[in-house]
Amino acid sequence: MESHVALAAEKIFQIGPLPVTNSILTTWIVTLILLAFAFFATKKIETVPKGLQNIAESAVEAFQDLTSSVAGEKTMVFLPIVATFFFFILFGNYLGMLPGIGSVGFFQSTHGEKVFVPLFRSINADLNTTLALAIVSLVATHFLSIRYLGLGGYLGKFFSLNPIFLFVGLMEIVGEITKIFSLSFRLFGNIFAGEVLLTTASTKLFAFVIPIPFYFLEILVGFVQALIFAMLTLVFMVILTQKQSH
Repeated sequence: MESHVALAAEKIFQIGPLPVTNSILTTWIVTLILLAFAFFATKKIETVPKGLQNIAESAVEAFQDLTSSVAGEKTMVFLPIVATFFFFILFGNYLGMLPGIGSVGFFQSTHGEKVFVPLFRSINADLNTTLALAIVSLVATHFLSIRYLGLGGYLGKFFSLNPIFLFVGLMEIVGEITKIFSLSFRLFGNIFAGEVLLTTASTKLFAFVIPIPFYFLEILVGFVQALIFAMLTLVFMVILTQKQSH
């Protein structure tokens, strides 16, 4: 049997009308890990941090410094959103590289053929996940724009009595829609390609040796893609919450 990575996530089981795929199952695990880490890191706050609290504070402070360099006085409003995107995507990318993800599963009969269905799948190798993240990013960005500019100021970014500004505003609306595809396909494409690369390399001769350089590459790619998604979201938020004069 040759290993392959299916483009679509495979259904594992069903809860009523809701099909649960292997990527959804992995998403639940990532969410539980992050919630458990946050709980235990903040369970007992100490003046001199140590252990999980120290790790959490160092990570948040580093990301806060990065956010403040772009958002300025809006940092404390934007930080929880972009940091959540970053750590969720990062943990999802790295969990997808662990042994057993994509290789532990079961066989099911499809059109008379036995097909291997992995029990777990990297969450960002599923386009549904990356599309959902991109939509949440866009909705949060426009919500904050209305909050900072008011409904009138927000609509003024896209509509104007001046024909030239009206045309530019309509182009901006198209640009906002394309952000969904830009954010989602960039993340999905890089992570899915990495998953295919690792799966292919692991089936060849010296399967325990050949994939090692690719794992280091995927560690870097996983971090960079999480950072790009979070920082693009931050930049979009900053741009859309700035007042403009026509």
